[in-house]
Amino acid sequence: MRNAPLPEVKINTQLPAAIMARAARGIAYIAHPVRLRILEFLDVNGHASVSAIASAVGIDQTIASQHLKKMRDAHLVTTTRRGIFIYYEIGAEYPASIFVCLRKLFGHMTDQRRFLRDGHREILPIDYTTMAANRIKLFAHVDKMRILEYLTYRGESCVGDIMAGVQLPQAITSQYLKKLGEDGFVTARRDGRYVHYTITAGVHKTAIGCIHRRYERVGDAF
Repeated sequence: MRNAPLPEVKINTQLPAAIMARAARGIAYIAHPVRLRILEFLDVNGHASVSAIASAVGIDQTIASQHLKKMRDAHLVTTTRRGIFIYYEIGAEYPASIFVCLRKLFGHMTDQRRFLRDGHREILPIDYTTMAANRIKLFAHVDKMRILEYLTYRGESCVGDIMAGVQLPQAITSQYLKKLGEDGFVTARRDGRYVHYTITAGVHKTAIGCIHRRYERVGDAF
């Protein structure tokens, strides 16, 4: 899931640290194989009841309810009551947009061209979804996401600029950049005594763009 050719993500500012902290919590909720599969089912099929979700994902209804409650508390899903039934649907910008990215990544990896079409919705293989959830978990941390946001905003940057932009100590900034590099989320280029970092394409960069689009719509109510 690294360096696949995806549409460019552009942002023109940095979000307040408190907003990014809330977003990181939401992304962390997504970074779970079962929750990601639930959200994927809702993205493909629209609103659905707990029983329908549990049956489709292959889990007990009680477990489905527990996951849905957590995602509702994180504003990832919304509910609508119809008589005695409660229906769930995706309620935030970034889950749906992340699935666009995941499907295109899958299409590039497997050469299945239908996944590259805009608007195409199809349930992905479980092993791929699990891998994606574990991948998202690697960057679902507020400081890592602030670094990724800065690189999306500013482009290629050195450690000094990044640490000033995200207001983190140099040691911590360097530590996170090293980990982000090992996980394939950034690349490094040495120029004399300086090392310049660039964010790679993928679900991590898409997530940053989705968070910004949501903030543009709801502001501090994020």
